[in-house]
Amino acid sequence: MPSSNITERAPFAVSLGDPAGIGPEIVAKSWVMRDARGLPPFFAVGDIASLRAVWLGPIAPIGAPEEAAKIFDTALPCLQVAQAGEIVPGTPDIDGARTAFQALEVAVGLARSGSAAGVVTAPVGKEQLYGVGFTHPGQTEFIAERCGVAPHNAVMMLAGPSLKVVPITIHIPLAQVPAALTIDLIRARAITTAKGLQRNFGIARPRLAVAGLNPHAGENGALGREEIDVIRPAIDLLRQDGLDIVGPLAADGMFHARARETYDAALCMYHDQALIPIKTLNFDEGVNITLGLPIVRTSPDHGTAFGIAGKDSANPGAMMAALRMAAEAARARIAHG
Repeated sequence: MPSSNITERAPFAVSLGDPAGIGPEIVAKSWVMRDARGLPPFFAVGDIASLRAVWLGPIAPIGAPEEAAKIFDTALPCLQVAQAGEIVPGTPDIDGARTAFQALEVAVGLARSGSAAGVVTAPVGKEQLYGVGFTHPGQTEFIAERCGVAPHNAVMMLAGPSLKVVPITIHIPLAQVPAALTIDLIRARAITTAKGLQRNFGIARPRLAVAGLNPHAGENGALGREEIDVIRPAIDLLRQDGLDIVGPLAADGMFHARARETYDAALCMYHDQALIPIKTLNFDEGVNITLGLPIVRTSPDHGTAFGIAGKDSANPGAMMAALRMAAEAARARIAHG
C-alpha cells in the first residue's frame, strides 16, 4: 500500500489550487505561521508566480519532495509544475485552471508513491477546470479515481473542533436526493466513515448518528417514507455489522452542544444538511478529509473566494487546520498499522 511509506518526517504536498484564487495566499500565510501553529513540513505544488503575485516572502524552488524539509525553516518550498501565464488574482482563466489540474495530479502522485506524507488541496474553480478536460464532480472524486477507489467507497467528511459530518449525497440537486438515497449507499458511507474514524482519528469504537431526510425524521411516515423504507433498514443492517449507530434522528435537534457529545460523526442525507452546521460552528477551522483512501488527503472547507483574492484578507485558518489534521491522520495511521 502506498501509505506504508509515510513517515512523520515526510513533507506534505500542498496543491496551490486555482492561481487566481486565495489558495496561494493561504498557503503562504500558513508557512509564516508554521511555528506558532505547530504545522508539519510541507511544500507547495503549482506555479511559483502565483505565490509571488500575492506574497513577498521567501520562496525556494525544489526539484523533489525530499528537498523540502531541509529548507522549510527558512523558505516556503515550491515544486514548479507548470506556468499559468499572466496571473491576475480574482480573475480566473484557462491557463490557471490547467496549472491547477496539473498541480493536483502531481501532488496526488507524490502522495501515492510515498514521496509525500499526504496531500492537502487548496480550492479550485470547477467551472474553469471543466474547460480543460476535468470530468469529475470535484477534487475528492478525482483523487479517489487516481487511487483506484470506487466513488461510493471514498467518503467526504467535514471535520472541525466540535463536529464531524458526512453527507451521504453530495453535489446533486436537492430534488434528486430522495431517489439517490439507497440502503446500499447509506451502508457503504457509514462503514467507510467508521473505518476512517478508527484509522485517521484513532477512535477505537466510533459512535455514529444518522439524520433523517424529512422534518422530524418523517413523523412515522406522516411527512415522508424515506426513513421507513430506506434509512432505518440501512441502520438495522449496520447494527448487525457491529456498528455503534443511532437514528434516523430529527436533523434540527442533532447539532446543539449536548447532542454533539453523544456521537463522533453525524451522517447527513444531503449537502446542506451537513455543511450548514459545520460551517456555522467551525467556519475558519473546517477541514474536508477524504476517508477510504490509501493516502491522507485533506483540504480547507471553503472555496476559491475570487472576490477577495489578492487583497491580503484571506483567513488561513482552515488551511492550517487542514495541515494539522493531515499530520494527525498520518500519525494515527502509523499507530493503527
